[in-house]
Amino acid sequence: MLKHVAILAPFALGLSGCSNAPAPLSSTPPPIERAVSDPIDLGAVSSADPRATAAGEAILAKGGSATDAAIAVMLALTVVEPQSSGIGGGGFMLRAGDGELVTFDGRETAPKSATGNRFLDAEGERLPFEMRTISGLSVGVPGNIALAAKAHERYGKLPWADLFEPAIALARDGFVVNRRLHASLSGRVDRAGKTEAARAIFYGADGEALPVGATIKVPELAATFEMLAAKGASAFYDDSAAEFAAYVAGETPQDGRMTATDVSSYTAKQRDPVCVPYRAYKVCGMGPPSSGGVAVGQMLAQLERFDVAALGPNSPQFWHLFLDSQRLAYADRELYIGDEDFVSVPVAGLVDPAYLSSRSALLDPAKALEEAEAGTPPGAPLARGDGDEPAENGTTHFAIVDGEGNAVSYTSTIEGAWGSGLHWGGFYLNNELTDFSTNPVADGKPVANRVEGGKRPRSSMAPTIVFDEQGEVVLVIGAAGGPTIPVQVTRSIIGVLDFGMSAKDALNLPLFMAFGPVAITEEGGIVAGMVDELKALGHEQIRVIAPRGKTNALRRTDDGWEAAGDPRIADLLSYTPTEEVDPEAAANAP
Repeated sequence: MLKHVAILAPFALGLSGCSNAPAPLSSTPPPIERAVSDPIDLGAVSSADPRATAAGEAILAKGGSATDAAIAVMLALTVVEPQSSGIGGGGFMLRAGDGELVTFDGRETAPKSATGNRFLDAEGERLPFEMRTISGLSVGVPGNIALAAKAHERYGKLPWADLFEPAIALARDGFVVNRRLHASLSGRVDRAGKTEAARAIFYGADGEALPVGATIKVPELAATFEMLAAKGASAFYDDSAAEFAAYVAGETPQDGRMTATDVSSYTAKQRDPVCVPYRAYKVCGMGPPSSGGVAVGQMLAQLERFDVAALGPNSPQFWHLFLDSQRLAYADRELYIGDEDFVSVPVAGLVDPAYLSSRSALLDPAKALEEAEAGTPPGAPLARGDGDEPAENGTTHFAIVDGEGNAVSYTSTIEGAWGSGLHWGGFYLNNELTDFSTNPVADGKPVANRVEGGKRPRSSMAPTIVFDEQGEVVLVIGAAGGPTIPVQVTRSIIGVLDFGMSAKDALNLPLFMAFGPVAITEEGGIVAGMVDELKALGHEQIRVIAPRGKTNALRRTDDGWEAAGDPRIADLLSYTPTEEVDPEAAANAP
């Protein structure tokens, strides 16, 4: 059994302050009390915030399972990373252990009365951004609590109520504003501060976001957590269904409004994982309504015939092949992936070895694809239109391994930063329904990801677990960043498996992604220094942008688990007060 040496103790945060008055500043992170213990096989946690990581570690230290710890992390992130995820949204979880791999779908659902014209006006034109996004029109029935309850019932070891203790302490006693949260609050005041309740928590009397180092309390969220801890998921899906639905409905300007029945009838679902062999490994991810598992598997399989390890990360040819592999995978995604409870999704055909071999044959080491079109995998529907989904944003990922070697890869989201801007029960509500195609039909053909009542929108989330030849977990990984998620995950997997990198170094590889004919990459990265060579290969439009993305991973080593977080947000997690924090610094970090 692999060992992860950690110094852990019961979770304790001695914080003070208030949310709507001038708050004290702190030049260092608040202390987390830890007692030194003998090195034991505890496991490991990687998340986007050290306080959420500490919550998961505390649960592991109490003897909790990886599933228990993942739930505690998700709840803690509701408090300390409210702009990205939480119980007002949904997610996908992969759990590996005991010789099985199980995936749980906690994706949000549209109200039963929603129609394909939900985001269109009377003339069939797209509604203005604010009307379709920052309103009840975009809110789906949240699924994270239902997912957590379903997973805990099957794989939990500690009592349900114990999992809420770290998050309750953070919300009740307070947490310190870091640079990332402050920048996001400052850059999106119209959304984060849309409601009076949210402004009272996150903004001062002068209307400005509370400064870095200020302490925030969210007593209403603590009360919500206490209610859920005592009564279980039914406290939300049954007891609060009518109140919650009425609030969302009152903020919904048109189309089908949410009802109490929409909330009470919600169920998290167990889905079939999507697994693809890659060299000596097996890479497994989430199936529909997520496109992540299929896209990651397709990209890797299409690249397998090339000696990627020999090319290495400093090779323009590798990045050229990687970019074109993305373009093929995303062309298939746009046409075929949707909620398979509503549309036929040819998952088996999309990852069929013969089909992927034919797609790989389109990749030319010497020149870029002139056009990347969807293929025709076995079982593909005869007529399917390409939708017009707005860009996804936000999201968070966390990876957990417990002392028994069970692993959880969990991606959670409220979609855009601050979701719909609506705030209820102390937490932000998602705007996930904007992940549907705005138009239900394209070129006279039905769009797989069109709005339908009770349907789950397509997602890019790609929680992933990689197994070696012996079936042992070697990598637990996932990312945030909307449509960039599968690319970030695939890039990092290649970094570990092909380039022999540590997880930290693999996560630091640059983003290089195609959006139609235009490719983007990050300033200061390897690819930014080889733009001329890539243009010579046929990638004529390359934009160099600020660093973007947020990946978290656990990598198995001979000495234990390496926990890695994305270096792009490391500085933004600082609590050190500064005179200015550029909102753009956080805008690119989901």
